[in-house]
Amino acid sequence: MQTLIQDNLDLKKKKNAIILAHNYQLPEIQDIADFTGDSLGLSRKAAATDADLIVFCGVHFMAETAKIISPRKKVILPDPSAGCPMADMITAEQLREFKAKYPGCPVVCYVNSTAGVKAESDVCCTSSNAVKVVRSLPRDKPVLFVPDKFLGEWVKKQTGYDILCWNGFCPTHFRVTPEMVSEALKKHPAAVVLVHPECPGGVCDMADAVLSTGRMLEFVQKSDKKEFIIGTEKGILHQLEKQNPGKAFYLVTKDLICPNMKKITLEKLFTALREETREITVPETVADRACGSIEKMLAL
Repeated sequence: MQTLIQDNLDLKKKKNAIILAHNYQLPEIQDIADFTGDSLGLSRKAAATDADLIVFCGVHFMAETAKIISPRKKVILPDPSAGCPMADMITAEQLREFKAKYPGCPVVCYVNSTAGVKAESDVCCTSSNAVKVVRSLPRDKPVLFVPDKFLGEWVKKQTGYDILCWNGFCPTHFRVTPEMVSEALKKHPAAVVLVHPECPGGVCDMADAVLSTGRMLEFVQKSDKKEFIIGTEKGILHQLEKQNPGKAFYLVTKDLICPNMKKITLEKLFTALREETREITVPETVADRACGSIEKMLAL
């Protein structure tokens, strides 16, 4: 493995590339990356570099977002089959039909969506700023929230806004149940419960904090607590344990694994760097409109 790691690093330097890894990626992919983090944060970091090539170790919509933000850089996804089931639960055409039923209602689009869906939306949001984004909108009409119903319902509870949610969800976070949280607390009664807002509402209600992966990492670093029950994809444990020696982390259930996030390997990364054939492109007309939705969010 060490030889393959060095081969990747040598090729990255030769190609003036930057490697991004989402917090859910395999540990060895996270360790070789220039940056790890949430999807939008990674895209913004890449845009601020002088790299010619962005290698996004994540899923398809993340690489699309990187391309939208850095249109002049080449973006490749080491495994093009690494998709996001939630993002695929709504198409641009379906969103247009949804909007037609509620004319004039603002559309808030979670960044875990395709470029086409972002292009049809008024403003994007992340799991960490969704509440702020919704609160920036007038209350006179319902807010259409796509594609994640659980994040939308959580935001509705936090804001009191009238929010109409698309029936999308993350199959990985959907597996978490309140019973699992209760069982974990029986085993670790002193632990702090941290869950992702993509979890079902009953799970979020039981948590000490409902946080994005990035905010989860920040919370743990600042906390003086020593034990944590984690309700998000298993990959985050790698960064949590690296950054917090002496603290213990318990996954709420061992089944919290996203198969698509585990598709990228060191071998696939090397092939992607060498061949540069797994390029992600976004039509300019779509990218311009999608970028507008992202920029509206960033302006907040």
